[in-house]
Amino acid sequence: MKRLFFASLFALLTTVSFAQPVFDLGLKAGVHYSNLNLDGEFDLNSDAITQMHWGAFGRIGFNRLYVQPEVYFSKKGGDLSYDVLNLTGGFDYSNVDVPVLLGYKVVKSTMFDVHLMAGPVFSFVTDADYPNELDPYLHDEFFDKHLFGVQYGLGVDVLFLTVDARVEHASKVYNDPDLISGKSTTFMLTVGFKIL
Repeated sequence: MKRLFFASLFALLTTVSFAQPVFDLGLKAGVHYSNLNLDGEFDLNSDAITQMHWGAFGRIGFNRLYVQPEVYFSKKGGDLSYDVLNLTGGFDYSNVDVPVLLGYKVVKSTMFDVHLMAGPVFSFVTDADYPNELDPYLHDEFFDKHLFGVQYGLGVDVLFLTVDARVEHASKVYNDPDLISGKSTTFMLTVGFKIL
């Protein structure tokens, strides 16, 4: 039993000593397409909107596996319309997103890497805006200021640049149990620049 323990310990230490540590720090910016998936008592439609996001990211890990925390500022929502009363307008909310992603380098070389990533994202809504015409139907008390979601996607690193494509599914940003509720879905394209 002791021999097995020491053999396993030796194998683990050897693996760690030869593993290449990962530590990156950088800035990122990109474009995203977001929309609200609405459920409710009346037929309120939503079309996707295009917005920008920007922030910073880090990577910590060994060899092919790493954790990537990020923080960035973004605006999400959708273009709402209510055909019955001929109402239209944007439902926008600004937020700070904090994803914590687990990444794995599927392809690893000296010039470029291809990676997969997935993990939770915590969002803090700082401002929400909707057209005055929808005041009879939307009310501030039903906006959720703290959202939780999931992101997943893939990316490519080329030297000091990283490019990611991700999908995000968030919890209900608006929830009126008697009338309407809406969850956000976002597709993101991001370019990052590694400083360290």
